[in-house]
Amino acid sequence: MSYREILDRIYESVDGDAYFTPVHRIEGPESDALALFRDALSEPEFEPEGVRRLVRRLHEEGRLRRVTMLSALHIVAAHPRVKNYDEAARLCGEQELAALAEGGPELQANLASVDRHRGVLAFVNGHVEVALDYFARALDRERSAENLGNVLCALVRLGEFEEAGSLLAQIRTSYPASLVAELDETVAADPDLALLRME
Repeated sequence: MSYREILDRIYESVDGDAYFTPVHRIEGPESDALALFRDALSEPEFEPEGVRRLVRRLHEEGRLRRVTMLSALHIVAAHPRVKNYDEAARLCGEQELAALAEGGPELQANLASVDRHRGVLAFVNGHVEVALDYFARALDRERSAENLGNVLCALVRLGEFEEAGSLLAQIRTSYPASLVAELDETVAADPDLALLRME
């Protein structure tokens, strides 16, 4: 797929079903367990194997689904302090299979998570156009501030500041206020998006 086709797909995603954006899934039944994971991961001197044990225990206790456990383990593997990209890539495949096996109403959101993780791996390994394609796929599956933020990061890294600014303006006029507020928080905090703070 060409770069222009990817951009067109992103704009189509932003236009289509803009007012039917799902609520961020962190508010679901796994939210308490994910909060524990997030807290452990944010410790300044976190120990990767300890965080992995926590994630596996939460799964064994029935507090995290298998697909969520694999996503969390991927996040540990891809963390800047770990950088075990081979393991992270393997976990993407396992997560995809788990998502397909689980099926149900969360299938598209679970597959969006897989696309997002693959996009991050491409991004941190310097393949930004490949990352943009994965982020666009994630956005096709799930209209979320996280997926929109990743698309904007890729566009900025590619030097497409005008495209990123135009997309951000379009999001602000067509998406629900709650999602725009969440995205604005990302833009305000993410150093990769500093140039968009003047938009």
